[in-house]
Parts: sequence; C-alpha cells; structure tokens
Amino acid sequence: VAADPNDAEAGLKLASALRGMGEWQRAAEAAEEVTVRHPDSADAFLDLARAHIGAGHGFYAIIPLKRAQALNMKDWRPLSLLGVAYEQITRDDEAEAAYITAEKLAPNNPAVLANLAMFRFGQGKAADAETLLRRAASLPGANEQTRQNLAFVLGRQGRFDEAEKLMRQDLPPDAVTNNLTYLKAAYEKTAIAAPTPAAPSRTWEALKADAG
Repeated sequence: VAADPNDAEAGLKLASALRGMGEWQRAAEAAEEVTVRHPDSADAFLDLARAHIGAGHGFYAIIPLKRAQALNMKDWRPLSLLGVAYEQITRDDEAEAAYITAEKLAPNNPAVLANLAMFRFGQGKAADAETLLRRAASLPGANEQTRQNLAFVLGRQGRFDEAEKLMRQDLPPDAVTNNLTYLKAAYEKTAIAAPTPAAPSRTWEALKADAG
C-alpha cells in the first residue's frame, strides 16, 4: 500500500490504517514521510508519535510530540500523548506534568481526563483514578473505552457489581464474563492495584497485560 507522498491527508490516512492493523513500523514510516514533506503539519508529527507509542517506543515519540506542540501551543493532544510517552520510559514526573498541563488546556476533555486517571491508577491511586474517570464518563464525547477504563479500575478495587454494570453498557455477554473472570482473579491475587504502565490505547487487552 502506498500513498502520494505529496498528499498529506492520504499519507495520514495510510498511517492511521497501518496503526489499526498493528503495523507500527510501517505506520511510523508513512507518518514520517508526511513530516518531511509537510513540516508544518502538527497532525503528521502526532501520527508519527502515535506509531512509536503503539510500538512501545515512547522515547522516539518525544521529539515529534514537542514539534507538534511547538506548532500549536494551545493544542492539548501533544501534551496528553507526551504523558503516555514519558510513562513508557518511566519518567513519571515529566508524565504527570504533561498530563496536568493537558488538563489545563482541555479541562472538560474525556480523553485527557482518562489518560490522567490511568496514570494515577498506575501510581496506586485508585480512588483518584476513579474520581477522574467518573468525571470523564459524564462528559459529552465520552466513549466506550472511558467507561470500560472505569469498570477496570472499579474491578481492581473488588467492586465487581459496579464494574459489571458498566461493562454491560458496551460489551457482549461473553466479553463481560471474560473480563469479570480476569478482574476477580487479579483481585484475589492482590487487593492492591498493581502499577499499570502506559499503553498506546487503554484497551482491556493492554490493561490486562500491563497490570499483571
């Protein structure tokens, strides 16, 4: 699959499609090609960073994200992604600073709040994470993943009935059963939420793998 290198929109669509298939390296190459030909495209630098984060290479996402931030200092997206990138390389102080700055720029954005919430959860602050996720889930634009992150955090605290109710809003019965089985086993293993390293998208699969 190839895109016209001079067509930024086509290049970014290709990068997005490749990310959707888990082709992180190819996605990075497609996005990087756009950044070379369109160095004023913040979206291109964001897509390049997303590909690196998706591959688990947060270090390589930092420079593209700072380039994207420099192009629009009022855009919350580079900062929120910087938080994820810094988490991946365990630079937690910088991750927290990035998340907090993103929240200041977009205080009512569910994605920003959800990323900050999962960072708090990773620090062992489940109550703080729950508060942020409840706020995020109540806002316009909140998606399934935000609700399922809340279900995950509730379940890791042993509050299975609440978690199940949230899961049933979005998931098929077999997925609910599987997720509850996981949560109960994880809770029995330890009543304290284990640290959750950053994931490119906070999917159940990523959270399960990271939380252990």
